[in-house]
Amino acid sequence: MLEFKEIELSDKPWVNEFFRYSDLRSSENNFTSLFIWKNIYHTRICRYKDFLLVRSGYEYPDNTESAYYLFPFGKGDVREAVEAMREDARSLGASFNMSSVSVGQKAVLEELYPEKFRYILVRDSFDYVYNAADLITLKGRKYQPKRNHIARFKELPDWEYEAVGTHNIQECAAMNDHWCKMYGCKENLSMTQESCAVRCAIKNFEGLGLKGGLLRVEGKVVAFSLGEMTNSDTFLVHIEKAFANINGAYPVINQEFLIHQMITPYMPGEDLTPERIGFKYVNREDDAGDEGLRKAKLQYHPAFLIEKYVVRE
Repeated sequence: MLEFKEIELSDKPWVNEFFRYSDLRSSENNFTSLFIWKNIYHTRICRYKDFLLVRSGYEYPDNTESAYYLFPFGKGDVREAVEAMREDARSLGASFNMSSVSVGQKAVLEELYPEKFRYILVRDSFDYVYNAADLITLKGRKYQPKRNHIARFKELPDWEYEAVGTHNIQECAAMNDHWCKMYGCKENLSMTQESCAVRCAIKNFEGLGLKGGLLRVEGKVVAFSLGEMTNSDTFLVHIEKAFANINGAYPVINQEFLIHQMITPYMPGEDLTPERIGFKYVNREDDAGDEGLRKAKLQYHPAFLIEKYVVRE
């Protein structure tokens, strides 16, 4: 029988071994993503032979009829790992489902289980993946509106960018709380859940090994972003917060944060390669079905979307 456990910071080294082996660009292929959302999705993890198994959903209040699993991370007999998860669901008296299954993973399941599962495409869960050079340089006519907003923000005489560390991380926490009061987190379940995930990331900033950047205007934090490398060629932006009433704050923190993650200094106007930057792609996660967020993410012209399926028996 599988023994699923709560995710702890001490699990990060061994969990990351499996993620490094899988080397996927999706946001689920990341310890921080699992950790900061664990209380919202009631996520549990299990080491099974040479696989990391992830289960969520079953511990939801009054929801013990369904269990959701991620495709196994690791190496070995995938069918054996899937069968172990199916047996786990049966032992709970729950239906077996898989979430966030990629196109490649779907193909594996279809080969292993012909006509066994139903595959439901979930547009709200698609990850938006961008060319890193595009987000840093914002070259071309399609990015002219973004450059205009950035120019207006940079007309402010007292703005500054600052790396996030132990000396200022609590200012990000205070800014997040203020942001929630301004935009009504208490009246919106999705925003409330996201705020909890942000607080978890801030509280465990050092332990998670996150990178961060913030913007100040008149000395006050008006935007911040947190992220990290998630595989061999992709930087994952977990969190981006800004006050929408400050024109240009969002595009500036987006651009400045990535510029300051580069392995070599950036000179505006120069051509950039992945070797210069240190990563080829930027994953800015999904839009959770929010139409405003979807529009904003599409305006940055993703290189591609990572399609995801829910799988049901």
